[in-house]
Amino acid sequence: MNKYPKRKITRLNEYNYTQAGYYYVTICADNRQELFGNIKQNQMVLNKYGEIVEIYIQDISNKYPNAKLDTYIIMPNHVHIIIQIVGAIHESLVSNQIQINNQKNIDNSNRAIRELPLRIKRRKMLLSKMVGYIKMRSAKQINILRNTTGKSLWQRFFYDHVIGNDKSLYEIREYIVNNPATWDNDKHNPK
Repeated sequence: MNKYPKRKITRLNEYNYTQAGYYYVTICADNRQELFGNIKQNQMVLNKYGEIVEIYIQDISNKYPNAKLDTYIIMPNHVHIIIQIVGAIHESLVSNQIQINNQKNIDNSNRAIRELPLRIKRRKMLLSKMVGYIKMRSAKQINILRNTTGKSLWQRFFYDHVIGNDKSLYEIREYIVNNPATWDNDKHNPK
C-alpha cells in the first residue's frame, strides 16, 4: 500500500499551459524511491539513473524550440525544474490561419477540441508534453538498466506552479539551488 496520500491535480482548470511564461515543475519518483543518487556534503551526486534523467531535462530546449531550461536540480527521489516557454503559438492563432483556408472544417475541429475532457486538453499542452517527454524517455532507459520494464518509475502526476513575477522566480531559483543542503528537512525525504 502506498504510504503517501493520493495527490490532487493542482493545474489551473482554464489556464493555457502553452502560453509564454515561467513554470516551476516538480516530478517525483514512484513511491518516492531514492533512485537518482545521494546527497553528500550538501551536494547532489547523481548515479547512472540520475544522469539519464539529466540528459532528457537538458534536451528539452532541443526537443521543444519554444522552451528554455532555466534552473533544475535532480534530487534522490524527485526533480525540480523551471522551464520558460517563449514565443508559443496559441491554438487560436493556428486555428485562425486554417480558418481562412477552410471555415467548415475548422468549425468542426474547434467544436471537437472544446468538447474534449479537460484532462485530455492538458495532455496536449506544451508543459505537459515536456514533462511527459522527460518521464517517458528516462523511464524507458532506466527500467531497462534496472530490469524492471513495465514498472512505474515516476508518480503519475506532477506538481506545477505558474511563476507570476520576478520575486517568485528568484525565490524558486534559490530554493532549487539550495535543495541539496536542506535535504534532511525536505518534505520529499522519506526519512
